[in-house]
Amino acid sequence: MDKLGFIKEELDNLKEACLLINVRTIEGPQGAWVTVDGKKVLNLCSNNYLGLANDPQLKSASQKAIDAYGVGPAAVRTIAGTTTLHKELERKLALFKGVESTLTFQSGFCANLAVIPAIVGEGDVVFSDELNHASIIDGCRLSKAKIVRYGHCNPKDLQAKISDEKDARRMLIITDGVFSMEGDIAPLPEIVEIADKFGAITMVDDAHGEGVLGRGGRGIVDHFNLHGKVDIEVGTMSKAFGVVGGYVAGTKKLTDFLAQKGRPFLFSSAVTAADVAACIAVVDTLIKSDDMVKKLWSNTRFFQDRMKQTGFNIGKTKTPITPVMIGDAKVARDFSQKLFEEGIFAQSIGYPTVPVGKARIRVMLSATHSEGDLTWAIGHFEKIGMALSII
Repeated sequence: MDKLGFIKEELDNLKEACLLINVRTIEGPQGAWVTVDGKKVLNLCSNNYLGLANDPQLKSASQKAIDAYGVGPAAVRTIAGTTTLHKELERKLALFKGVESTLTFQSGFCANLAVIPAIVGEGDVVFSDELNHASIIDGCRLSKAKIVRYGHCNPKDLQAKISDEKDARRMLIITDGVFSMEGDIAPLPEIVEIADKFGAITMVDDAHGEGVLGRGGRGIVDHFNLHGKVDIEVGTMSKAFGVVGGYVAGTKKLTDFLAQKGRPFLFSSAVTAADVAACIAVVDTLIKSDDMVKKLWSNTRFFQDRMKQTGFNIGKTKTPITPVMIGDAKVARDFSQKLFEEGIFAQSIGYPTVPVGKARIRVMLSATHSEGDLTWAIGHFEKIGMALSII
């Protein structure tokens, strides 16, 4: 008896529905152009917003950290895994974010899994935007709190639903800052206002806003000038920062608590010294200059304006995340494959990442792209879009 026989059936079903993920292999560093499966292609699908993933200063910082601290942490943070580098990063992140304290984690995903179950539990209620990231969804489930989903970026629906639960022991409102598949921005001022009215805790996961929104990439709280009004900020160092890791920003009371209660912090090894040193170099760079952030937004306006002029539907994006809406999952997959054949790496996104019937090509723009790169890409999008009757 094959106890795992069901797996083949599940994989066959995904393939038949054109939902089987094709994992491509990158050969070399991330950049505007990469080699994928042996083919040089224009990279339009990484989260390397500021082009820092292969930055010489970051690589130098990592190499020096390896010489000084070795390659592995060999322990969790609470036993023997906290180095002077971890403390320096947390101090500089707090300065960058304009908060009292930060606490770093292995990833943004881990940060959400640490925070949510520590803050709420049975008898509490979490209000979560219906398009929140999977890490928020998983964190909510782990907490055992009651989960109430509200309409996407819909403060009126949030207020109506929180009114029905106002007698709960503790209430937590969670939203992505920038939504990773749509590119739109949470209405954070309205959410904060509702939270204050009902005494709810506010939490924003700013994974795709960090290094993108706000002054010099300080994120959504800075973007809306809400310093001191959002209780918990979660960020990542795996996207615009170009490295790996996550963090929580807020009061020292909050980070002290999470160091005692956040299970990924307590039970998983610390981030390596090489990664921490690179993250310190990123923060230093962003504090000194916002040139990369400005270039990212210049590229964003250039690409999105011309894609709309060409006739593509790019949804309601307000950020460098550009969803080129296709609809049918098979057509989206074919579009992505044709792009790859033309020398453009832009993956199709389908269910369950996005709803059925809303498949798309998600284009991720970077400060490393030139206008020539983007003009060339738009020409191929137009050619394929016309051939597939998308435009």
